Parts: sequence; structure tokens; C-alpha cells
Amino acid sequence: MSNYIDYNQKIDYVFKIVLIGDSAVGKSQFLARFARNEFNADSKATIGVEFQTKTLAMDNKTVKAQIWDTAGQERYRAVTSAYYRGAVGAMLVYDMTKRQSFDHLARWLEELRGHADKSIIIMLVGNKCDLGSLRAVPTEDAEEFAQRENLFFMETSALEATNVETAFWTVLTEIYRVISKKTLAGNDESDGNPGVFKGTRILVPSQAQNSEKKGCCM
Repeated sequence: MSNYIDYNQKIDYVFKIVLIGDSAVGKSQFLARFARNEFNADSKATIGVEFQTKTLAMDNKTVKAQIWDTAGQERYRAVTSAYYRGAVGAMLVYDMTKRQSFDHLARWLEELRGHADKSIIIMLVGNKCDLGSLRAVPTEDAEEFAQRENLFFMETSALEATNVETAFWTVLTEIYRVISKKTLAGNDESDGNPGVFKGTRILVPSQAQNSEKKGCCM
């Protein structure tokens, strides 16, 4: 699959993906690395909600990924319903050097599933794997959580660009696979507008079975 596209080409699909997790786990840097291939060591905490887009070519179709980033602090949690509305993918991010950020995942996942479509594609992301000597969350713990909750899983480093693009592509490819299958089955109700795939129930095989559970720097 090539990332090079003609920006004058019509958009076939728009996929909304949300980033969730505690503050300071590296969500904004994770997004910046994917969307712009940038990393800013002096980045400040996100206030409110931001989003970035990246347009990709997938199977001769033009897909726009609309990726939303929000602050992890409790005082900004009031934005949840609007933030999650229409999301078809989610990155559940923790800092593998901070056990507390991993322990809070169940709460974040409960909130996500309470507001988003029940068939949303979810990737568990253990960020900052470049800090291996400071690891506080064993890969096995994350794999067990991902398998139990039926999530994809990958350890990443936004600093070193390890597995960042792979994590996003895994989610986007799965979303695309499901919506393409639905279209081929004759269930597409498109009226000629770009396929904004949101709020639609989708049937997804066990993600735990399909997940490539990758630790860092494998």
C-alpha cells in the first residue's frame, strides 16, 4: 500500500479515530509522529480537543484518517460524548514506564465502550518503549489485557518512530476491510458522498485472534 496520493482525488472514506488514555502518556507525540513524522521534546500538555488528518491510499481508494486527540486530565472529560461520536477506531494509550497509566485502562475502555459504537476497532498501545530500562508494565500483562478485552496490541516509541505507523495502519486496514466487505455484500447505502463510516454497526471477527501482539523493537 502506498502513502502517495493525488490530493485532488475525491475522498472515498473518512475514518474517525480517537486517542484516549491518561495525561502525559505521549498521545499527542504518537499522533504527531504518524500524521507529520514529527517529535517535539518540548511539547506541552494538550488542552481540550485537537485533531489532525492524514490522507492515505488503500487498495486504490482514498481514505482520510481523522484522528482526534484529547487531554487526559479529569477536568476535560466533559467532552466525551461529542469526542467519541462517530468514531470507528480508537487508540488506547498507556505509558509502559508508568504502571498507573496501565491500571487506568479499564476505566478508559469502559468510557469508550459506553459512548462509541460497540463494534469500534481498538488498538492497545504501550508507548515509550524506548525507555526499556524503566519498564513498569510487562509485555505479558498488556497482552493478557488485550486478549481478555478483544483488542489489538502493540508497543511503540513515538521518539524513535517504532511501530507507530504499523499501529495506525493495523487499525485503518481493519476498518477498511470491514467496510469493504460490507460494501461488497451489497449493504452500502452510499448516496454518492464520501463514505463517512461512522455510527454503523459492523461485524468484526475476534480481534484477539487476528492481532499481531508485538512488543517493542521486535
